[in-house]
Amino acid sequence: MSEPLELHGKLWLAAGGRHLGGANRIALLAAIAQCGSITRAARAVGMSYKGAWDAVDAMNNLAGTPLVERLAGGKGGGGTRLTERGAQLVEQFRRLEEAHRRFVAQLDRQKDLDINLLQVLNMKTSARNQFLGTVETVTRGAVNDEVVLRIVGDQRIVAVVTHESAGSLGLAPGVPAFALVKASSIIIAVEAEGARLSARNQLAGTIARVVPGAVNAEVTIALPGGGTIAATVTTGSAEGMELVAGMPATALFKASSVIVGVPG
Repeated sequence: MSEPLELHGKLWLAAGGRHLGGANRIALLAAIAQCGSITRAARAVGMSYKGAWDAVDAMNNLAGTPLVERLAGGKGGGGTRLTERGAQLVEQFRRLEEAHRRFVAQLDRQKDLDINLLQVLNMKTSARNQFLGTVETVTRGAVNDEVVLRIVGDQRIVAVVTHESAGSLGLAPGVPAFALVKASSIIIAVEAEGARLSARNQLAGTIARVVPGAVNAEVTIALPGGGTIAATVTTGSAEGMELVAGMPATALFKASSVIVGVPG
């Protein structure tokens, strides 16, 4: 079984388009502050003496102000130390590094969902309505399976697919999946509360907009949680039902009108 993929990232600073330093150079600066000697600091971070001085010189030049300074020799001998600016840089980088670590960890937790979302967004389809969600249940029937997807706003969409399709798609609870529904397959109902309807899917919301046309009108319903669903109705029906923005409405569609897919 292959190991799960993990997301990692590195943080570094640049000045004038040139690399100023990342974790290794900041570690060198911190070691200089602790050791008071570039020789001991280089040894502590696994660098050569020349490599350490080359790094310090490059950082001093790019920063525009010295980060490390030499101390004059005396009874105790010479040495090196961080300037106030160098000490500030180490402290700031450590704070940025911790924020960056939390950010990457957050991305790592979301990567599967975000990648699936990007794949769906890049998918080209004639279906007007596309919902990304997670399979909640799969109920086997005599011929077909009933699949329930949980989508944005904790809404549910029910679809009926064949046993073969459910198996080939790997549909099971917890699996990311998307539902496609054509706008022409949706019936708009108003004042539907309490009505007994045969449509398996009934998504209630508020009409966000009505775009009239010569023959048909497109009605978009805003759903709880930020989702929307669009329906195509005749212009006569839209006028007869007096559909306007702000009106409560319900989108009705059969489970057999839903196409289920999984991100590739």
